[in-house]
This record gives sequence, structure tokens and C-alpha cells, in this order.
Amino acid sequence: MQEIPHIPVLYREVVDAFAPCQEGIIVDCTMGYGGHSSLLLEHYPSVHLIGIDQDPTAIAFSNDRLQPYSERVLIRQGRFSDKIIGIIEEKGDQLCGILADIGVSSLQLDQRERGFSYESDTLDMRMNPDEALSASEVVNLYSQSALEEILREYGEVSNARKVAETIVQRRPFESAKELSNAIFHLMPKGKKIHPSTLVMQAIRIEVNDELGELTRLLDAIESSAIKRLRVAIITFHSLEDRIVKNRFSKWAKNCICPDDAMRCTCGNNHAIGKVITKKPLTAQEDELKANSRSRSAKLRIFDIQRGLSK
Repeated sequence: MQEIPHIPVLYREVVDAFAPCQEGIIVDCTMGYGGHSSLLLEHYPSVHLIGIDQDPTAIAFSNDRLQPYSERVLIRQGRFSDKIIGIIEEKGDQLCGILADIGVSSLQLDQRERGFSYESDTLDMRMNPDEALSASEVVNLYSQSALEEILREYGEVSNARKVAETIVQRRPFESAKELSNAIFHLMPKGKKIHPSTLVMQAIRIEVNDELGELTRLLDAIESSAIKRLRVAIITFHSLEDRIVKNRFSKWAKNCICPDDAMRCTCGNNHAIGKVITKKPLTAQEDELKANSRSRSAKLRIFDIQRGLSK
């Protein structure tokens, strides 16, 4: 087996999340380098797995890494929001679980030629290198107001206006390192993360439409007719976590009448399941020490139970 390029976050929690899936199919929507997928296949020998990823480098690696389980694995390349629709239509109630680890993989961050890191000599950030939009277009061609909105909404950058103004004044930029150096003096210091991290995060989310991808995945699950399904989603910042939390709350809500309604007239039977994690699961102390990137990870789990006794 090839050398494992990164440690999957919340690995114990993910395996435990799918304990009800003793058979059937688990879809790993963000397969990456096969970390979570290999653990699930190892722990649940009767489970089959469909892995999705848009990064051809990750696909090639995972094809080799998951070779010992090849009879139980199917890998599909593309955006998970597109592929999941066909998988749901094709497999239906054979599916027992869906996992999504939202965000960039450790290896993508570490490969400077991919342009994800503030130390990169390129300005790319595409998870799928064949996509048209790259970080270079966002940084060098977007208007100042568009950049400001991205930085504020996706990076929660407190001085987004000033940062966007500086980017526009000093562009064009050829590399993420050059961009980071240009805005470094504007970013808050003293935190555990690099001062430019939130800016890079915002640009990456825009390039890959990460929040849109997450929303479309949740939409596909919600509109499906699957009777029982364990859904586990790992997020790394508050915007993603809020989307998942709010959607899970909606799915667990029986009454959908307006808040000011005098009495329930909707039937009080609209819940499609229950929230398993009232609060998100986070990394345990030993994992935090071994893998610093796990400190921001949050796992939320929902159990879909359509038409079944709750």
C-alpha cells in the first residue's frame, strides 16, 4: 500500500457514526485520499462503498489504496452534488449512509503547486484542475465589491473592505505567497492560525463553490425517498456548520406551521428523522496532539427514518 498522505479527521467518530450500517452502501462524497473510506471498509466487512471526488490525483491514489476492498468499492469522479443525484436514483434504499468531509484535504494544502497554501508559488486552488475558475481569476479580475463580499461572507474577515481595497490596488498577483505578503499587515495576529488563512479560505470557497455544493447535497438527500439513511457531515468553519445544523433541525421538525400560528394545521408529521448529535462532535485530545488540522473539525449526524416508527 502507498504511504498514507494524511490523517483523516475524527476517524473514530466517523466509524462509530455508521455503526447502524452493518450492510448496504455508504457513499463517501469527499473520498479524497481514501482515509475515511478505508476505515469504513475495514470496520464493516459487509458494507459496500461508493467514493466520489473531483480531484484526479486523489482518484488515482484511492484506486490503489482501496485495492484490497476492490470488490466492494466503486469510485466516481466529479462534483458530489452532481453524482449523488444519480447514485440516489440508482441505488435508492440500498444506501445506508452518506459521509461528507467538507473542505480541502491535507495533501492538497501541502502540495504547493496546487495553490491552496499561503506559501504556494501559484494561485490556483481548484479541487478539480479542469474547472475554468481559479483563484487567479477571483483575485485579479473580481471587482472590489465582489472581493469584499467574498471575504466577509466566506472568510468572516473583519476588515474585508480594507483587504479587498489593498488587493485591487496591488494586483495582479502571480502566487498565493505574493498575495499573502501583500495583505499580511492587515490581518489580526496572535491566533493559532496564520493571519492570511481566512482570506485564503474565502477565495478557495468561492473557487470551488463549496457552500453551494454542500447545500445541493443536502437538497438531494432531503428530496429523496430513501426510508433509512445515516448522514454524517464534517465541517471546518462556522458557515458550513451553520448550514448543516439548520438543515438537520429542519429535518427533525414535525410542525412546519408559522411561528405565529394559533394552532397546528400542518399535520405535525413532517419530520424525516432525528438529530443524533445535539452538539457537534470534535476531536479528542490525542487526535488534537497528533493532527493539528483536526482542531476546527465538527461532525454532525442525522438519522433519516422516513415512514418508520421514530
